[in-house]
Amino acid sequence: MSDLNTATAIVKQTTLKASLPRVWRAISDPSEFGQWFGLRFDRLAFVPGETITGAIAPTVVDAEVAKRQEPHPGKRFSIRNVALDPMQRFAFQWHPFAIDPDADYDNEPMTTVTFALEEVDDGVRLTLTETGFELIPEARRAVAFTANDGGWTAQMRLIAGWLARG
Repeated sequence: MSDLNTATAIVKQTTLKASLPRVWRAISDPSEFGQWFGLRFDRLAFVPGETITGAIAPTVVDAEVAKRQEPHPGKRFSIRNVALDPMQRFAFQWHPFAIDPDADYDNEPMTTVTFALEEVDDGVRLTLTETGFELIPEARRAVAFTANDGGWTAQMRLIAGWLARG
């Protein structure tokens, strides 16, 4: 896995040992996405232009990561689907590191998360990019960036682990 981060964007890249259709299903099916990521969505499909809500639920892939998610189960969140280009790209917008139950994030700008897929000789290259941190209020920008940077590192391991299960 490689990191190409800047002060305004998080970029993670890894090669997954799975077929393109299998990786696509893992990122584009809300049920599968939720199991490795650690979420439970209230709808069965991601639809571009629509918002989907859900709640944090510990990942089924890694007990250590699930333990770190334990303080937040049931925490509600929403993502606005931006793009769903089959076998190529899934993108959504969300409020980064929006975990304070007393904060109202609705009026804050969102960052954009993009999963881009490319077939390579030994599997599928997944490039994850989260952009837009420069728009986040300065009072929480650095904390959100740092938390999501570490979170995406863990998520890249989780999707690899999920796909390794078969």
